[in-house]
Amino acid sequence: MKFISLNCNGIRSSLEKGLADYIRNTKPDFICFQETKANQDQVPPSLWEEGGYTPVFHSAEKKGYSGVAVLYKKPPEKITIGIGDPFFDKEGRSIYLEYPNFALWNLYFPSGTTGDIRQAAKMKFLDLFQKESSKRRKKQPNIIVCGDVNIAHTPQDIHDPKGNAKSSGFLPEEREWLSEFLNKGWVDTFRYLYPDKQEYSWWTFRAGARAKNKGWRIDYFFVTEELKKNVKSHSIFRDKPFSDHAPLEFEIKL
Repeated sequence: MKFISLNCNGIRSSLEKGLADYIRNTKPDFICFQETKANQDQVPPSLWEEGGYTPVFHSAEKKGYSGVAVLYKKPPEKITIGIGDPFFDKEGRSIYLEYPNFALWNLYFPSGTTGDIRQAAKMKFLDLFQKESSKRRKKQPNIIVCGDVNIAHTPQDIHDPKGNAKSSGFLPEEREWLSEFLNKGWVDTFRYLYPDKQEYSWWTFRAGARAKNKGWRIDYFFVTEELKKNVKSHSIFRDKPFSDHAPLEFEIKL
């Protein structure tokens, strides 16, 4: 089964840069978008209709901000919109699809780059996700989590670890949180397949960072330990500039 995850930094902008052709050629089973910055009625239906997908959007109340969406072919048994906290749910950050043999969770984690208030909100979201993921795992042990986590885990996941040691997204407490999450039976599928690769999924628009590959790996596919043996592939496509993030392609046997 094939999945795509992309922080599109505005889905309408990504469509202008060839996103629909990419989906048409790739033919995934699921497409997970973060930072859509749009309501469903603002997106051309051809994006999902042409490939036989059904869309589900969780858009932010604030226009042009945040938002997640999933395009799926096989109808799930249940869809949960939101993570269960009114503050974060109005920002459009979580869609959870339940199937008989697995669940798919698409998330857009908050960024803390704008200051202390948002950094505190980010840490609150991390705690909330940790608790919610443990709870959902008791019901369904086979979970795939994807999205923009806004954390580079280790120095291997960022081009300038020393220079960014005090930057949101690479703070010690964020990295420690991610280590603890993985230690509770979750797998970073890219690092599982490629222990030594240094690849990135996000680059600032400034100073030609993408061309120079001065980036951060902050977008992930996680699976529960039970699914690790089923992971087949994980690729990051820096050469597909639909946004400041690269699309991730992930395959797993389900």
